[in-house]
Amino acid sequence: MSPRELVVLGTASQVPTRQRNHNGYVLLWDGHGILFDPGEGTQRQMLRAGVSAHDLTRICVTHFHGDHSLGLAGVVQRINLDRVPHTVTAHYPASGERFFERLCYATAYRETVRLRRRPVAGAGELTGTGGAAESGTGPAGGPDAEPEEERPPFSLFAHRLSHPVETYGYRLDEPGSRRMLPERLEARGIRGPDVSRLKRTGELRGVRLEEVSEPRPGQSFAFVMDTRMCDGVHELARGCDLLVIEATFLDEDAALAEEYGHLTAGQAGRAAAEAGVRSLVLTHFSQRYTDASLFARQARRAGYEGELTVAEDVMRVPVPKRRPSR
Repeated sequence: MSPRELVVLGTASQVPTRQRNHNGYVLLWDGHGILFDPGEGTQRQMLRAGVSAHDLTRICVTHFHGDHSLGLAGVVQRINLDRVPHTVTAHYPASGERFFERLCYATAYRETVRLRRRPVAGAGELTGTGGAAESGTGPAGGPDAEPEEERPPFSLFAHRLSHPVETYGYRLDEPGSRRMLPERLEARGIRGPDVSRLKRTGELRGVRLEEVSEPRPGQSFAFVMDTRMCDGVHELARGCDLLVIEATFLDEDAALAEEYGHLTAGQAGRAAAEAGVRSLVLTHFSQRYTDASLFARQARRAGYEGELTVAEDVMRVPVPKRRPSR
């Protein structure tokens, strides 16, 4: 099984620096690749980080400010140039449809891949049959409801955030399952194809699934970008295994953060602590700061005690191991 990890492509906020590219993050999850907020230079950063266009199955844009979306044009053209063999699904605020359209067709290129549009028109699940869906781009065309056979083994949700333009954060939740215990299966004579039958039916020849297995907790990931503190932050972060969250400003600039619709490092750390986040990634840093260690220090001071990463370009952050079975 492929690793579950976050690949950080860029960590700057509005202005890139010599060390930090504009935003870009890829979550690799069991053969699925979700690209979040492709800012300028994302295509090149993917090359540097070892991420292929073929790895991408989904694109999620939180909002249409340039540092979160101007790289979309290059990424869309790259997945077509490389003839990615699967449909790529795109989520973005429905109010920004005109921006999405312009970015997809910024220049001429040959379309070889279907880009399915599933714009976000409100809080809720994005990977089911409901929600806003408009006509897709690419040669396949047709309705954009996600077919049952193409749905991923997780649920993807959107929640509204607080920023000067319409903005959504995203959360991935994997359903819990059960881990089969070979020694118990053997003791009850359950072997071969009967194991699958038992998992499917819940009971076989008087043996119940609960007797030969144990709970296997699902995992969760959240992406929170460009927002003041709001209910959406708490809802997205709740009980998360891995949280990627903006920390544009240090605490001493809290007034600027509030004015421009951003979080401070302390606010991000406090939100993660209150939500019980296991692993926290701080990113989206203003160019005014040169000492990145201050962000970690302020997040710790706000009460966060779990794994903490101050993001750097082209780094990889693993999803923590599963929580112990209860």
